[in-house]
Parts: sequence; structure tokens; C-alpha cells
Amino acid sequence: MPEKEVILTLAGLKKLEDELELNKTQKRRDIAERIKQAIEFGDISENSEYDDAKNEQAFIEGRIITIEKMLRNARVIDDPEEAEYVTLGSTVTLKDLDYDGDPEEYTIVGSAEADPGTNKISNESPVGKAVLGTVKGSIVEVNVPAGIMHYEVVSFR
Repeated sequence: MPEKEVILTLAGLKKLEDELELNKTQKRRDIAERIKQAIEFGDISENSEYDDAKNEQAFIEGRIITIEKMLRNARVIDDPEEAEYVTLGSTVTLKDLDYDGDPEEYTIVGSAEADPGTNKISNESPVGKAVLGTVKGSIVEVNVPAGIMHYEVVSFR
């Protein structure tokens, strides 16, 4: 079965490459040292430090495999310059028409680098899907668990 394409911005690609390098070098070394110290405590059958270190080692090795797979299947998107409509990589300002708040700015990214805490939303999310292909002034309806929300595309770049 073909693997899913991972859409990344240039910044997202760099972030994954940096995380991979950190995991393969520093974190592997740190965990190996923790395992070595835990073994020195003696019987590893009832050694919680050893178990914790081995669990962390398994997590880091799994993350390395995941990142390598993502990088193998990565498609880097260009930063949209003077796009005629909202595309992947666009930073879009949305006004929630159902709530009287200030407009919010979001960057539309692939799901691998989505981070709602920094207003990077996935192109696969309800809002991301709704605004892709729209232009300034568009009104979009977004189906969310709480019902239907309405947003106006104030601007994008």
C-alpha cells in the first residue's frame, strides 16, 4: 500500500530534520547513559529507572522511524506569493461572524506540522478545508462538533 504524502512548508521540513538530528544524536546518547546508570543499580527485573529509560528509548526510536518515513514522503510547498486564492502555506485572517471578537490569523499547513497553539491549522481540519480556494471577502460555513460556524476571509497572503 502506498504511503501517504506528507505536505510540509520549508520551515516544517527544517523543524522535522532538526528533531530527527536531535533524536539520533543527543537523545540517543542521553538514554544510553541512563540505561547504563540504571544497570549499575543492580537487578534490572525490579528497576524502575531501567524500565523508564527503556520505555523512553522505545519512544525515541519509534519517533525516529516516524520522522524518517515522513521525510521520505514529504512534499514541500512553496510559500504562496501573490496567490489569487487561499492555498496551502497561506496565512489567512478570519473573522468569526458568530462571535464578536477580533479577527484571528491562521497559517494553512499540512497535517504533519499543524499546531493550533501557534495558529497553524491543517488543510484537513474543518476550517482549513473550508477556506482553501477562497478569496478575500468570502464567507465560509464550517461544520464543527458544536454546530455550524461562519467565518469571513478578511485577508490572506
